[in-house]
Amino acid sequence: MALLALTAAQLFTPLEIIEDGLVVIEDQMIRAVGSRQEIAVPSGARLVELGDKIIAPGFVDVHIHGAAGHDLMEGTPEALEAIAGFVLEHGTTCFVPTTLSAPVPDLARALQGLSAAIRSWKTNAASGAAFGEPRAEPVGIHLEGPFLSVECRGVHPREHLQQPSLNLFHDLLAAANGCARILTLAPELEGAAELQATAMQNGVRVALGHSNASYDQAEQAIHAGAVHAVHVFNAMRPFAHRDPGILGAVLTDDRVVAEVIADGAHVGEPALRLLVRAKGVSRIALVTDGVSATGMCPGRYSLGGMEIFVGDDPRTGMLTCRNHEGKLAGSVLTQDRAIRNMVRLTGVSLCDAVRMASWNPAQLVGLGDRKGCLRPGADADLVVLDPSGNVAGVMGGGVGNFL
Repeated sequence: MALLALTAAQLFTPLEIIEDGLVVIEDQMIRAVGSRQEIAVPSGARLVELGDKIIAPGFVDVHIHGAAGHDLMEGTPEALEAIAGFVLEHGTTCFVPTTLSAPVPDLARALQGLSAAIRSWKTNAASGAAFGEPRAEPVGIHLEGPFLSVECRGVHPREHLQQPSLNLFHDLLAAANGCARILTLAPELEGAAELQATAMQNGVRVALGHSNASYDQAEQAIHAGAVHAVHVFNAMRPFAHRDPGILGAVLTDDRVVAEVIADGAHVGEPALRLLVRAKGVSRIALVTDGVSATGMCPGRYSLGGMEIFVGDDPRTGMLTCRNHEGKLAGSVLTQDRAIRNMVRLTGVSLCDAVRMASWNPAQLVGLGDRKGCLRPGADADLVVLDPSGNVAGVMGGGVGNFL
């Protein structure tokens, strides 16, 4: 690939802001990053000047169930490609497809289909094969269930929840065929500690979520290596001053990175502000928890075989997804809107909000050496933003829709 040089008013690395910045790309990787006073445009490079725009690392979504009319539980290449194309338009350059509690045969089929599609994706990328258009990269599978609390199951069907079982976990691990990256687990369940240890031994990161755990039970899981909390505040035992529960552990233990769905419906503004004060910008990961209805019109859609309804919330006026009981069922959020919401609702800087959507989740899932950052040696996954945080262009694997 020929050398490509991009200039912009600012670069968000995102650990720092570089004014009058230059990014040099070669062979789908970032070769150099710095200010134009520090580094020169290489001889023979194609120069693309982006004016007053911002170049930031592409967003990383570690919790997403679907988009563009497709549900990842379909487990098909077509669903994966449609979702990957849609989320890229909103700045997400890699994502962790997320499954839902379901009948074990259905869950295994979804895992098998997703893992086969992900492995094929990697093979095509390694051989230089392209889709013709850039797409976000799937980088593993997030199993959200089935080892969850009945009391805090959210919309996960009660009948599909399972007690922690090493035999069942190994079956699901085999179905995922090397692609399992995250397991959401309620740590208070009998056998959860043993399951957590087994998952981590097999290279699967354990996230705390859909849990009615006490503070002590949550802390025991954190001490054992669980440093990720799923959609904080939601599907968790509520905080009380004499019974802080799992939420008390998540908010006060600096080892934990807290996912949050910043759509304005899942978490209210005061709670978002509290989260920022408790965790700081370095321990929050923005996720969408997006479902098949993302990017679609109001109506009826599917989430893991369940019927969900998308329409205007009378309280907030925004689109929400709910099941037949009226419970929130994922969201129609995109990562670019999540960063703008964080800036508007909490007062963090745009650069810090970008960090929450890129660097933090990339580090969380062990991809920080090549994703979620602008630095030499990282993948050429970039998002071009205007000063308000709107997406003006995206590059995935060195292929950009703004070139």
